Amino acid sequence: MLNKILYADSGAENAQDMLKILLELPTAKSSQVSILRVVSSKTSQEESDAQEQAKSKIDNLIAKLGIDHSQVNIRVEEGEAKTTVLKVAQEIDADLIIMGSRGLGKLQSILSNSVSQYVFQLTDRSMLLVKDDIYIKKLKRVMIAIDKSPAAQYALDVTLSLLQGYKDAEIFLTRVNPDLDPNLNLSKEDMENNPILAPAIAKVKRMGLDYRCLVTGGRPAQKICSLAEARNIDLLVLGSPERRPSIAKNLPDIERLLGSSLSDYIRIKAPCPVLLARQEYD
Repeated sequence: MLNKILYADSGAENAQDMLKILLELPTAKSSQVSILRVVSSKTSQEESDAQEQAKSKIDNLIAKLGIDHSQVNIRVEEGEAKTTVLKVAQEIDADLIIMGSRGLGKLQSILSNSVSQYVFQLTDRSMLLVKDDIYIKKLKRVMIAIDKSPAAQYALDVTLSLLQGYKDAEIFLTRVNPDLDPNLNLSKEDMENNPILAPAIAKVKRMGLDYRCLVTGGRPAQKICSLAEARNIDLLVLGSPERRPSIAKNLPDIERLLGSSLSDYIRIKAPCPVLLARQEYD
């Protein structure tokens, strides 16, 4: 499900560490990895030097990752970073884009020309965003936000596919119901019998993975982030549907780039890396 991975390298060590952790998973052994560095347009000589420097940095990263060069597609492209990442993801038909992120707020991201914010809002691909100010750990605790949407079900499928054959992780199936009293203490049995979580539990059991259920009330975005912090989550996964209709995909606008969804809030506030599972629907 995540067979083609595009890593947009900006030199951010947190994102590099997260890529290394992912590539150590059993399912990633057969993944095709493309590592992209973008260089600015310059004179011919400056461009040649920049290209060589970029290739050298990618070579150093490959050595750090401890993977074979034959598993990696090296891409050094000239242009503007945010549009180039989108272009290359489309060209290689990437299943997942991995990027570092400064975790800026929505308006701040626009004013500072944030590459990750631009790519997240305009791509139809899944994205793994890794903030600069968080601690990267082995995947021991993975949280999935579950609701009734097809996007959430896809997020569950992506997570189970990612963790197939990996027995060190515990999955936290999390349901935040805004109509539920956040102070209500539900028993383990009540949470496992939750009608939204029950199908997800069945899937996890079939995979033979350890899991816990978290069911609570409150504002979903804020509650998911607070639960992730309280449970010391290593990776948070949620469905993030591509919100733009097909006819308008090539027409970016300020409202879309500003963003106001649950995904936008969580990518900024989450205390851990966030995998935004995105499946394009016709």
